[in-house]
Amino acid sequence: MEEKMNESTPQRPEGERTVNAPLVTIDLPRFMEQIKKEPAWLNGPRNAITVFKSEHLRLVLIALHSGAELPTHTADGTISVQVLEGTIRFGTAMESVQLGKGQMVTLHEKIPHSVLALEESLFLLTLTPTPKAQ
Repeated sequence: MEEKMNESTPQRPEGERTVNAPLVTIDLPRFMEQIKKEPAWLNGPRNAITVFKSEHLRLVLIALHSGAELPTHTADGTISVQVLEGTIRFGTAMESVQLGKGQMVTLHEKIPHSVLALEESLFLLTLTPTPKAQ
């Protein structure tokens, strides 16, 4: 397997972070600190860093300011959301749950859902994409 680095973006021009390799070490506390120093966080309602990305698994650290919302959307795979800091409201048409630090929720693919930060929050989104039809 070839090691894959993150792509350079205006937000992170260095493109030096390994996002896929046979073994990837992820320093969440470092990313949690970094995400709050970037312009997207300082000047906007949210920020996100993809910390791992492969064909079968994606891990994204997401930070939301209090009151920020990820409006209703769907995911092309099963997801889990694990709160690392703060409190969020995770909602579907069927149910809405409040999650605090250390709590998590799972959701099957293509179910519309939204996330609202009840206070400044960070959470780890895990996505297992559904294989594409051949």
